[in-house]
Amino acid sequence: MNDPKYKNASVLLAGANFGCGSSREHAPWSLTDYGFHAVIAPSFADIFYNNSLKNGPLPVVLSEEKVARLIEKAETLENYQITVDLENQKITDDFGFETFFAVDEFRKYCLINGLDDIGLTLRYTDKISAFEKTRPIRANF
Repeated sequence: MNDPKYKNASVLLAGANFGCGSSREHAPWSLTDYGFHAVIAPSFADIFYNNSLKNGPLPVVLSEEKVARLIEKAETLENYQITVDLENQKITDDFGFETFFAVDEFRKYCLINGLDDIGLTLRYTDKISAFEKTRPIRANF
């Protein structure tokens, strides 16, 4: 990440079990703050993977062979770029590489629409307000 040729990278290529030991939301937040929109790896630590789906960046699971091919190209080709297309669940480059990846449909919807757990809840503000108006007020003594 400190190599100047990767200065403006928005996709992080990583090894297996990426995010192991990073169980708090701060890990995916820091990657997003750094400028990454997606992390591609053969596998992810479960908590990191789920926190990324809730907060970004998009975690993409590809086989070790495919990740190794992408890393090799990134290391050897000048200005190598890949495209991660969440809507079509596809990764491509300008050298004929194309592969598809799986993502939960609900999480895909949330990521495309910029919805976190709070954003999902705020979509129901009118219903929540209506419920609160009918709910009896109870004093806690």
